[in-house]
Amino acid sequence: MSDPAAVPRPGLDGLIPTIGVEEEFFLVDPRTRLIVPAGPAVVARAAREVGDLVTKEFALCQVEGRTPPCRSAGELRGELERVRGALVAAARAEGVRLCASGTAVLQEAGPAQVADHPRYEAGRQQYRSMMDDFAISALHVHVHLPDRELAVLTANHLRPWLPLLIALTANSPHHRGSDTGYASWRAVIRSRFPCLGPPPYAASWREHQRLAETIADTEAMLDANTPFWDLRPNPRLPTLEIRAMDVMQDLDDTVAVAVLLRALVRTYAARARRGDPGRAWEGEVVRAACWRAARDGWSGAGFDPATGRSRPVGELADQLVTLVRPALDEAGDLGEVTGLFSRLAALGDGAARQRSWAAGGAGPSAVVDRLVLATARSGGAPG
Repeated sequence: MSDPAAVPRPGLDGLIPTIGVEEEFFLVDPRTRLIVPAGPAVVARAAREVGDLVTKEFALCQVEGRTPPCRSAGELRGELERVRGALVAAARAEGVRLCASGTAVLQEAGPAQVADHPRYEAGRQQYRSMMDDFAISALHVHVHLPDRELAVLTANHLRPWLPLLIALTANSPHHRGSDTGYASWRAVIRSRFPCLGPPPYAASWREHQRLAETIADTEAMLDANTPFWDLRPNPRLPTLEIRAMDVMQDLDDTVAVAVLLRALVRTYAARARRGDPGRAWEGEVVRAACWRAARDGWSGAGFDPATGRSRPVGELADQLVTLVRPALDEAGDLGEVTGLFSRLAALGDGAARQRSWAAGGAGPSAVVDRLVLATARSGGAPG
């Protein structure tokens, strides 16, 4: 993602920040529906159209698309369509298909082939067999926030909302041909790692760095300057990056999640500036709530950041909209977010949609076909 710049407007804090999105996708064989290591060829072809907005990923069966900083939901939607469209077309030209799912629905036995990159090799040396099924596809949202101290304090407020974000975006019930019983198996795979998942509560940027350095010294984290927590001040960009979500099938859902997160960051950044430290929920509590969200998705009960009790996810979504409505109204984004929740109420989350496609004996091959179709349509292609 390029270096974003905030857009001056009156409001909660005088600014409506820019947002940017990164989406990771699998590449599948249209005949076998298995993931295939075509990433480098697809990226090279798509880059002729969109340049460095596409890149290779950890596994050769994956690609990543990313947007430049965007001021509005409409601009973000246009950029996502452009980048998804370039990847869809490039994949077709290489004889494969683009697939938006948090985990590989079908995969041959054994680990996926990984790219030749020093960081990836370091990860394999450090985590060993834990990396064997680490081919997972995420949605990352960047919200412009150049003050790292403020970013850490804002992240403290966002921590207890991470379970709800996992539930809203759950899109990985299948893994290697089986239904896992979870809505987001991607979140489960990530939770095995000691350095992934919710960040620790930190009272300052200095404490955030101290915690990262201490964890890195145990070799549970590759690099203290590049933590992979679900919330982090991005190491290279002036953004707060939110990384908890599965890649989503529907581009409109992706846009809605991005603007919802912008509103959440704005709301809590304003509170942090006023000296509100946010509640320091214990890491064990937040991780447990994330696990339940990964298991049950939109259809389950979730963690209420105000009380710590479980409530239906739909109620928590309404509570969140009430919390951030001033920021949504000011940016003109309320309709995007209410549209997302209407679709979730009608269709369920991505995991529920995948399971509906697998029903009736059609199985995982039908899931891949429908995911490919949904991904292509979001990129402006007929499927």
